[in-house]
Amino acid sequence: MRVVVIKHEVDFIKFNPTQNMTILITTNHPSESDQEIASKIMSYDNVNAEQVGFIKKPNGTEAEARLKMAGGEFCGNACMSLAAFIANEKGVKEKNEILLEASGTSSIISCHVERNEDNFDCLLNMPLPETIEPRTIEYEGEEMEMTVVRYREFLHIVIEVDQFNERLRNKMEALARLLGLTPGASLIGILLYKSTTNEMAPLMYVPGLDSLIWERGCGSGTASIGAVLAWKKKGMITAAIKQPGGTMKVAADYFKEKVTSLTIEGSVGMVAKGKAFITI
Repeated sequence: MRVVVIKHEVDFIKFNPTQNMTILITTNHPSESDQEIASKIMSYDNVNAEQVGFIKKPNGTEAEARLKMAGGEFCGNACMSLAAFIANEKGVKEKNEILLEASGTSSIISCHVERNEDNFDCLLNMPLPETIEPRTIEYEGEEMEMTVVRYREFLHIVIEVDQFNERLRNKMEALARLLGLTPGASLIGILLYKSTTNEMAPLMYVPGLDSLIWERGCGSGTASIGAVLAWKKKGMITAAIKQPGGTMKVAADYFKEKVTSLTIEGSVGMVAKGKAFITI
């Protein structure tokens, strides 16, 4: 059987949102190639990043662009990266609102962007969770208490811990893959959270790409921690969530048994722009 090798020249921009290294691709190509191109370009022997998104034309007239993540998931840091890119292309110097469409949510995403020297400070309105509920499960012979944060197309699990260690990380990786069998979930996030120090270790699993990464910074994970804190308080909270790549801020409000507002703040830098050569 003859093997057909297709070589792609892919135009990309690489961003640094709280060290959650993100590649956005501007080249137009058939959508069925997205996952293979993403897997190649994010690998160590290519451009290397934690996640990949594709900049598309919006479906409606309200948004300036549409972000399609490689696994169809929603990503807060990638949305902030795209908003920063648009602001940079427009030459924006003062605070400006950028409206986006994004995979993993049917809502229009609003991002307020302001240039800060070489970086962009971003305030992003996040999708709201549909439900937040406590669970106790038995896994690998141990009882585990967790809080399940369900969104329309993805799932986050918040687990409070006293410390982060290798045994726990290995256990969470196996759990993420197991939860990845959940029908309709484009992303599974497991968020280890130290409440005493406001530290988070975010593990993100994208079943469509079989991508399992302990991220250095996670926007959607920061939002879910904020949502859980507001749910526990039954009211408004603000918090600075420490992560391996830096600190992100979250603000959330809870009213009448649901989260009613949810925003995150972070800084985005543009670190590279060019062509990648992909063989699939």
